[in-house]
Amino acid sequence: MKIAVFGAGSIGVYVGASLLAAGADVVLVGRSRMRLQIAGQGVLLSDLEGRRQHLEGAHVPYQESAVALAEADLILVTVKSADSAAAASAIAEYAKPSALIVSLQNGVGNADTLRSLMPGWQVLAAMVPFNVVQMDGNRFHRASGGELMIETCAGLEPWLTSFRMAHLPLQQCEDFVAIQWGKLLLNLNNAVNALSGLALKSQLSQRAYRRCLALLIAEALDVLRAAGIRPARIAKVGPQLLPVILRLPDVLFKRIAATMLKIDPEARSSMWQDLEAGRLTEVDYLNGAIVRLAESLARDAPANRRMTVLIHAAEQGNLQPWSGVALYRVLRD
Repeated sequence: MKIAVFGAGSIGVYVGASLLAAGADVVLVGRSRMRLQIAGQGVLLSDLEGRRQHLEGAHVPYQESAVALAEADLILVTVKSADSAAAASAIAEYAKPSALIVSLQNGVGNADTLRSLMPGWQVLAAMVPFNVVQMDGNRFHRASGGELMIETCAGLEPWLTSFRMAHLPLQQCEDFVAIQWGKLLLNLNNAVNALSGLALKSQLSQRAYRRCLALLIAEALDVLRAAGIRPARIAKVGPQLLPVILRLPDVLFKRIAATMLKIDPEARSSMWQDLEAGRLTEVDYLNGAIVRLAESLARDAPANRRMTVLIHAAEQGNLQPWSGVALYRVLRD
């Protein structure tokens, strides 16, 4: 049974190569830049626990055309949120209707987008809790912890062993909407990290930046509460306590929330990577999702709205590091 990873960037390559290394039949589908990179250097997988595994480029099937989806029985969608509609169109054109589709994307609503454009297909929402960083030597480093979460489905049974052997056990969950909103709250830090210009661990170690994140999360929680949505607990700390703990002085934060700092010192957010590469970010599907939900309730989410504007300005080339104090002032005022 064949697995296709559609949109094989950092997350897609890490997941796909891990499955391939565990003996699964996998094809990666993505851009020519990544294909050439893998062909020339192979893929080196590593993680926080010390795992290192190298795959030769010749042993990593990588295609640029969606035609490669034709034989897949399981398709993992790892494209950016803005590309979900295009991905659905390509899958519907080339893949077999019996294929199981899994959305491994940031934000909320991507699985719904796929479902709406692919009636009759079985589409599952899933969530990647960890961060993957591309490093020198074509190394894909898992820089934080957590297990893949996915909607409960009996159709997953044939795949569970492969994912477990790939060090990617699937944790099945019933209320996946709550899971997605819980993850989105944590992902609000992507924009803070991108504008800080710092590695994640360094940024989260500074109270000034944590106050920015606490402001964004607290505002999002108010909006979710008004919408009747209860986000699930994704981190060690429940959603309601996150703003309180993030605002603690550095000494107390490092003692109480040590697990939040269990991150590779070089790890950065995917949004920072996008800005550095001159690509559009997913801010409209993260902070922007809070803004749209607020608007649907005739409310406002000014801090998340301002953050969205700042990231769009950075996308236009106005990327400069912000101090935590200056960023907090702009978001608050």
